[in-house]
Amino acid sequence: MSGKTEIVAKTFYGLEKVLASEITSLGGTGIEVLNRAVRFQGDKELIYKANLYLRTALRILVPVINADIRNQVDLYARVREFSWEQYIRPGMTLAVDTFLNSSTFTHSHFVSLRTKDAIVDRIRDLTGRRPSINTSDPDLMVNVHLASNRLTVSLDTSGLSLHKRGYRLNDTGAPLNEILAAGMIILSGWEGKTDFYDPMCGSGTLGIEAALIARSIPPGIFRKQFGFEKSPDFDRDLWEKIFDNVMEQPWEGSIISSDISKPAVRLAFENAKRALVHKNIEFRGIDFRKYPKIPSGATVILNPPYGERMAKNEIYNFYRAIGNTMKNSFSGSKVWIISSNLEALKYIGLRPAKKYKLFNGALECRYQGYEMYSGSKKNKFKNSSPGSEK
Repeated sequence: MSGKTEIVAKTFYGLEKVLASEITSLGGTGIEVLNRAVRFQGDKELIYKANLYLRTALRILVPVINADIRNQVDLYARVREFSWEQYIRPGMTLAVDTFLNSSTFTHSHFVSLRTKDAIVDRIRDLTGRRPSINTSDPDLMVNVHLASNRLTVSLDTSGLSLHKRGYRLNDTGAPLNEILAAGMIILSGWEGKTDFYDPMCGSGTLGIEAALIARSIPPGIFRKQFGFEKSPDFDRDLWEKIFDNVMEQPWEGSIISSDISKPAVRLAFENAKRALVHKNIEFRGIDFRKYPKIPSGATVILNPPYGERMAKNEIYNFYRAIGNTMKNSFSGSKVWIISSNLEALKYIGLRPAKKYKLFNGALECRYQGYEMYSGSKKNKFKNSSPGSEK
C-alpha cells in the first residue's frame, strides 16, 4: 500500500463529528462524515497513526473492493479477482466479518463464507496452498459491508476493536466502553484545564480516559499488536518511528474517581495502574448522595444505573437524589449525565443546556449537560454588568 488511499474509521452513533475532528488533527484530508463512520484520505503513516492515536475510533478500515453485485456468483467473482496475495500468503490465517443491509443477501454467515472461499481459492490457485481460518486472532481480518446491492470489502487494519486499549483486564459487570467514555469527555469540552470528577466510577474508565487525554497519551499505546503489523507489507521502520515520536505531556491537574462500592474503587485503581495514570487520579469511596461540595469550575460526568433491575419508584427516587446532589454539591460546575432511562432523567428536576443522543451498547441514551450556576441563573445575569458576558 503506497501513496494516498481511502480510509474509513468506524465509531459509535453520535461521535462521528468528534472522530472527524480527531482525524483532521492527525492530518486526514477529504473528510466525509457518515453514519457511525468517517471517510477520509491518507497514506500508510496515517493508517498507523489513526490506530494508535484516535480515541473515538472502533476500527480503521481500508476499502479495496467497491462493486454493484446481483447475486452470490457476482459476490464470489468480485472478491476473487482482487489481488489478495498482497496481503495474505499460504500459512497465514484469515477471518471475515460481515455487515448486511440488503434484501438480496440476508444471511451474514453465508456472505462471510463465500468471501472466504473466494480469497482462499485465489491463493490456492496461485501457490498450491490455502490460508487457514482463525476467527479469534487472524493474520488478516476482512470486513464486508453490503448495503442493498453495493458491496464494499475492506482490510481491517486494527485487528481487535480499538476500544480494547489493553489497560482493563477486569470490570464491574457493566463497564463503560472506552471509546464512548472518551467521546463523552470530549463532548463535555473538558481539556484538562479544570478539575474532573467521576462520582460513579465503576471500573474507572472515565477517569482513566480523562487522564490519558490530559497527558496526551495515545489510547493505543498499551496494545500488544494491531492488525496491520501482521500484513506482508508492514513497514516496521515507519511504525517504530511513529511509536518513538510519542510525546506524553506532564500534567498537574486533579481527577477524582469515586464510588459507593469499595471493590469498584479498588478495581478502578488497578486498571489505572495498568494504564500508568494512577498517580494522576485520586480514588475515593463516597456515596454519591452524600457527596461533599466541590470547588466551582469543575467538570463532572455521571454514568448512573439505568434502572433495568430496579423498581420504578426506586430508580425515580435515585435520579431525584442525583438532582439534589447536583444542586447542593456541584454548584458552579458543569455536570454531564448519560442514561437510557429517559423517564428517570426527568426526575433530576433540572433543564439541560445540551443534549446528545448516544448508544451505550444496544441501549439508546441521552447524554445531557447541565450548567450548575452558583445561586440562580437569573441572579447570575442580574448581577453581571453590561458587556461582562463574552
